[in-house]
Amino acid sequence: MKFQFKEDGKRIVVICLAAVVMAVNIKSFVHTGGLYPGGATGLALLIQRAAELFFHISVPYTVVNLILNAIPVYIGFKHIGKKFTLYSCLMIVLTSILTDMIPGYVITYDTLLISIFGGIINGCVISLCLAMNATTGGTDFIAIFLSEKKGIDSWNVVLGFNVIILAAAGILFGWNKALYSIIFQYASTQVLHGLYKKYQQQTLFVVTNRAKEVYKAIAEISNHGATIIEGEGSYEHRERKVVYSVVSRAESKPIIRAIKEADPHAFINVMKTEQVSGRFYQKPNE
Repeated sequence: MKFQFKEDGKRIVVICLAAVVMAVNIKSFVHTGGLYPGGATGLALLIQRAAELFFHISVPYTVVNLILNAIPVYIGFKHIGKKFTLYSCLMIVLTSILTDMIPGYVITYDTLLISIFGGIINGCVISLCLAMNATTGGTDFIAIFLSEKKGIDSWNVVLGFNVIILAAAGILFGWNKALYSIIFQYASTQVLHGLYKKYQQQTLFVVTNRAKEVYKAIAEISNHGATIIEGEGSYEHRERKVVYSVVSRAESKPIIRAIKEADPHAFINVMKTEQVSGRFYQKPNE
């Protein structure tokens, strides 16, 4: 793990900023609305409130959150990447400490507004961390592990897991807040799904007369291979090549620009890919 001052310095600054925003969101939206946002955060809040209600014990959020993240952090170190996990630990620790330290500021008491906008902020923070090659911890580690292991976009699987946690909250504390918490988690997941595209794939069909140049453009940017298919243009009855490749959605725009530079007359069809089975290169986390 080599520290690069410019790149890693930027990552540390952004992660610290994300931790502040996450802590403010928890205190100003989640606490005010009495929500359970799912994942390790929601489970930590559920344990805190259960301890206060049933045992009259005030448990610091930092202690509970760090304990709950122990196994996900182990998964991160073993299966995802050491540097990735260290930056994620920075995010987890900072968020936990700031959540205990920062005073809550009420923006609105409308639970529906809190659920929607709190969820949007939560999704943006998670996306920002992932863009910096880190995570907010908890189920994010599990989602990334499943995405790399199975080659699928698993964030909706995590949403289903979080619904189970929220069901427990509903049984213990009433269904009103639990149902609002599902809205919070849904808004967060959809923002994340729209902003973070690393584990989403797209299929490219490129009709071209410069198949080798198009393939090189794809390979240089994404390190993905391609299949070149012989074809015929039905209108002019001329020989054409079709370059077929599956790429990460996050890389598709720069790849399309590179293809257009290689062949300005190329016809490009981009299709959503639900799942890939077989060898598909994923840039490894550090």
